[in-house]
Amino acid sequence: MPPNEVWTVGRLLQWTTDYLKRHDAESPRLDAEVLLADSLQCRRIELYTAFDQVPAAEKLAAFRDLVRRRAEGTPVAYLVGRREFYSLSFAVSPAVLIPRPETEFVVIAVLDLAKQNPRDRVIDICDVGTGSGAIAVSLAKHLPACRVLALDVSVEALQVAAGNVASHSVSERVELLQSDLLAAVPADRQFDFIVSNPPYVSESEAENLPATVRDYEPRQALVAGPMGTEIIRHLIPVAAGRLRVGGHLLMEVSPMIHDAVIEMIAADERLEPASTIKDLSGLPRVVHAVRKV
Repeated sequence: MPPNEVWTVGRLLQWTTDYLKRHDAESPRLDAEVLLADSLQCRRIELYTAFDQVPAAEKLAAFRDLVRRRAEGTPVAYLVGRREFYSLSFAVSPAVLIPRPETEFVVIAVLDLAKQNPRDRVIDICDVGTGSGAIAVSLAKHLPACRVLALDVSVEALQVAAGNVASHSVSERVELLQSDLLAAVPADRQFDFIVSNPPYVSESEAENLPATVRDYEPRQALVAGPMGTEIIRHLIPVAAGRLRVGGHLLMEVSPMIHDAVIEMIAADERLEPASTIKDLSGLPRVVHAVRKV
């Protein structure tokens, strides 16, 4: 970004889009808009009515720094400290995965299935590996009849989740607990839904992830082990033992391990594979099983 020139909002967006494109950003125009809106402390849509305005020097300097860090690989969500998920804004940090549209299919599935429950009964949900709390908070916001126990092994992740629970005013219905899977949950506590976006990337796959994911997002939340199924293999029997009869297990998975996960579910006599939900690319993304006995 050459100094000593007049940089209007419109020119900043065009230059930054071209610059980030040369640095292999997947969505250079969107990145430019998000970073500039953050620097100017306005909404993205407001940029389009301010094309001829010239930002103040200190805001321009802040924007330059963000663009430099984005070009070096830092994800936009970590730069601005937030990401939208299911029409809600969530605080994020390098302690948690950045919420993604694919995970919204877990929320959608639960909301659809919850319609089958009697309206006068509280729905108990457990979110295993909550991270930022995106699934737990979204369900609490859109399903007033539910209460959610959100688990994570990471204290740092739970701190991020706690901020999101508070900012979305669902503290009365979302409980946070540090736990390795459900190990810290009282043995007699059962649920109507157990949901999870667990680590499901294999060690070999991890090496081929985009650098913005591989080098910046928490490996513990991404990589399960050599096969990619290690965490899910442990979660399935544990979840089966904590679901009420007729309860639902929903897990986001990689399309590459989908068939293996279905086999694991079928091997547990307490569970029955119910359906697989495909993402917007038509790939199997969310596995649904039901506790039958």
